[in-house]
Amino acid sequence: MARILIVRGQLVNPWELPPWALLPERFDVAYLVARSNRFAQPEGLRAVKVRSLRDLMPRGPLGEIAAGVLGDRYLSGDRAFAAADIVHSAELSFWFAADAARRRRAGTFKLVQTVWETLPHIDAYRNRHAKRNRAVVLAQTDLFLPTTQRAANALRLEGVEAERIVICPPGIDVARFTPPTSGTAPRAHTILSPGRLVWEKGHHDVIRAVAALHRGLVTLRDGRVAKPRLEIIGSGPEEGRLREHARELEIADHVQIASLPYAEMPGAFAQASAMVLASLPSASAAYHLFDIPHAFWEEQFGMVLAEAIAARLAIVASTSGAIPEVLNGSGAQLFAPGDWMGIARALADGPLARPPGERVSYPSELVERYSTAAAAERLAAIYDRLLESR
Repeated sequence: MARILIVRGQLVNPWELPPWALLPERFDVAYLVARSNRFAQPEGLRAVKVRSLRDLMPRGPLGEIAAGVLGDRYLSGDRAFAAADIVHSAELSFWFAADAARRRRAGTFKLVQTVWETLPHIDAYRNRHAKRNRAVVLAQTDLFLPTTQRAANALRLEGVEAERIVICPPGIDVARFTPPTSGTAPRAHTILSPGRLVWEKGHHDVIRAVAALHRGLVTLRDGRVAKPRLEIIGSGPEEGRLREHARELEIADHVQIASLPYAEMPGAFAQASAMVLASLPSASAAYHLFDIPHAFWEEQFGMVLAEAIAARLAIVASTSGAIPEVLNGSGAQLFAPGDWMGIARALADGPLARPPGERVSYPSELVERYSTAAAAERLAAIYDRLLESR
């Protein structure tokens, strides 16, 4: 059996890796996981426990500063790398991608990199660690798998040849998110805003939009005032400020902020009337200490978009980064990043004008494109191609 080793550093998570669990039986798939991993582990895949330098650093901001100064690397895992036929890592400048690339020089495995990044930073907009990591990743990677055409275009500007690029979108468990055919419909409108509680996810704009609806700045077509609930799902440093902003706008009683286990997300989608992804571009060109770029980001894909499509949930989203490409052909309502009045109008004209929780239709081919089954087929074809070239 061909041995596939997934390498994601401290970023192993349960929403990106499910397609690998569906690979044909001829692939033996495992992933490295260290003690400092930030998320729950995926189901159906074999974990190989390893140690990394980050495991020795404190948790929280002090650990992030230490990692920014010292960098990171695997302190074990040699046997797993040596046994692999294909190592599958991610991005150009992450430490774990560079770790795999350095090991590839002396190893016999093929190296693949999933790429979400949609902005070509080259070297001018990377810190000293990222510059070194990018150089070795570009030199040693056999194939890059951008998740979108936008990411593929960024790779071309980074200097990657077209023949080393294959677009490979991710996949989610469509069956898990498919809405139930029976059950009690919700009595009131709930708007979801899922994502990390950081400024660039735009949760504050969704709060403002809901406040505009409650105060009648935007009304339904018949003139009625809509007063939906807002459920912000996530955790992060902006939680306190978001709660304060909801109080200031006098809608705190209508705003819930909490994180949910990934397994409970389908239930949240099923009870909602719409999902808003209000991502903002973040490119101030400011720097933290130790030459760490502060803010060079736009929405790279938005896995919640694929989940909402599978759940047949109405989508209102900004045009940040790859969002328009991911939603192409879906009929979702788009608005300019930061346009909180545009969010309010899109909600009033669409989801809030319908009965609470009413489902919408998406093209079946779009649902299938972002399924774990389709993603697994894409991965299997790519791995076969690499194995045949050995």
